[in-house]
Amino acid sequence: MAGDVIELGDAEFKREVLESAEPVLVDFTATWCPPCRVIAPVIASLAAEYKGRMKMAKLNVDDHPATPEQYGIRAIPTLLFFKGGQVVKQIVGAVPRAKLEEAVRQVL
Repeated sequence: MAGDVIELGDAEFKREVLESAEPVLVDFTATWCPPCRVIAPVIASLAAEYKGRMKMAKLNVDDHPATPEQYGIRAIPTLLFFKGGQVVKQIVGAVPRAKLEEAVRQVL
């Protein structure tokens, strides 16, 4: 399941997210963040479920600081939903699957 979530770096962000034909959920995360570890399996599950309709990606804020800085990420996990290269929705913190799934459906 985790294979459906794309691991991004600053270098791939423009191509994979901003130039994507389909909407993209980007999980700004870090390995040391407990809430990030809680939400990761939910995102992996949604990635498999919505494959072909919405891309799911994660970006490690410690390894790739330029992109989080550009988007003003101050807390993790922060989930940004992109459509047509623009942020259309934001969720901060580990939220229940139902709330995350509702956001995915709204963006689609």
